[in-house]
Amino acid sequence: MTHRETDPADRPDQPGPAGTTDEAENAVRAELARLRDSIDNIDAAVVHMLAERFKCTQQVGHLKAEHKLPPADPAREASQITRLRELAENAKLDPAFAEKLLNFIIAEVIRHHETIARS
Repeated sequence: MTHRETDPADRPDQPGPAGTTDEAENAVRAELARLRDSIDNIDAAVVHMLAERFKCTQQVGHLKAEHKLPPADPAREASQITRLRELAENAKLDPAFAEKLLNFIIAEVIRHHETIARS
């Protein structure tokens, strides 16, 4: 069996990986915690915004069903994708990612509309 040296990060008086000290490591951990708290808040906001969006699209689905309109509206969907890609570019977000996300949302909305139309 070979002797394994103790990780410098485990010794408070020694620099850790890449020469970090406990103080620097604590600062990094604190910054990570702060950033992760922000990410968690943003994720919560995204979920709430999606919930509100789906409440509206459910109403659209009921209106379409009442008036015998098709669940999908390809012209509206295409204009929404174009609009979202422009918004993404302006926000420095990958437009292809934004389009994939919107396509996923649109597919779910259409599925809801089809379910509403059948009921």
